[in-house]
Amino acid sequence: MFLSSGDCTAAEICAGAGMDYLLIDGEHAPLSLETVLAQLRTIAGYGVPVMTRVPALDVVLVKQFLDLGAQTLLVPMVDDPEQAAEAVRAVRYPPQGVRGVGSALARSGRWNRIEGYLPQAADHVSLFVQIETAAGVENARAVAEVDGVDGVFVGPSDLSASMGLLGQQAHPDVVAAVESVITEVKTAGKVVGVNAFVTAQAQAYAAAGADFVNVGADVALLARAAEALAETWCPAPEAGDPGDGEGTPRASY
Repeated sequence: MFLSSGDCTAAEICAGAGMDYLLIDGEHAPLSLETVLAQLRTIAGYGVPVMTRVPALDVVLVKQFLDLGAQTLLVPMVDDPEQAAEAVRAVRYPPQGVRGVGSALARSGRWNRIEGYLPQAADHVSLFVQIETAAGVENARAVAEVDGVDGVFVGPSDLSASMGLLGQQAHPDVVAAVESVITEVKTAGKVVGVNAFVTAQAQAYAAAGADFVNVGADVALLARAAEALAETWCPAPEAGDPGDGEGTPRASY
C-alpha cells in the first residue's frame, strides 16, 4: 500500500498491520527529505519491505533519496529505454553511473560502517521504473530489458489520462494496456507491479501475472473510513430540517 500522508504514526500503524510491503510516495505526497528519512527509520523497526518513489527522474533527487537509506527506488514517468538507462546511471556510482559519493556522510552506508559499501553499492539498491503513459506501454519490453532495471510498476491513473481517458482506469482500453505491459515485462524476465484500489481489478491484474498490486493508501483508507463514520453518526439534515435551531446544520457536528 501507499504511504502518502507523510506522517510517521500512520507509517508505523501500517507497518504493523501485516502488509506485504509499503510504498513511501515522494511524488504526490507532501514529503520532505526529513519526512522520508523519518518514515524509513520507523518502518525499519518492523522489518517490512519498503519501496520509495522519488518525485521525478532527477539525478540529484535520486542521490538524496539513496543517501537517506532508501534501497528499493521507484522512478516515475519512464517512457523509453533511454530514460530507463538514465535512471540506472542515477542509482550507480561511477564509472557505471553518476551517483554522487557521500557514503561517509549518509545513512545508506551507515556512515562508513558497512565494509565495502562503495564497490558493492549496486547490490544494496533495487531499481523500479514506472510506466504510466501510452508511449511507455509501447516501449514496455525495451524498458524492462534495460540492464539494471529490476522491475516495472504500472500506473493506470496517469496512463488513462495519456490515453485521453482521464479518470477512467477501468476502461477496457486502459485495462488492456496495463495487461499488455504485464505480459511484456514478464516476457523480459523482470518483476512487474500495478496500482489498483478496486478489489476486482486488483484480483484481475494478479491473475494476469502481476507480481504485486498496490491495493490502498493510508490517506484513502482514512478518507473512506471517516466518510463512513460520518454517514453513520452525522447524517445530513433532511429538507426543511432547521438543524439545531441556532443556524448550525446537524451535519456539521
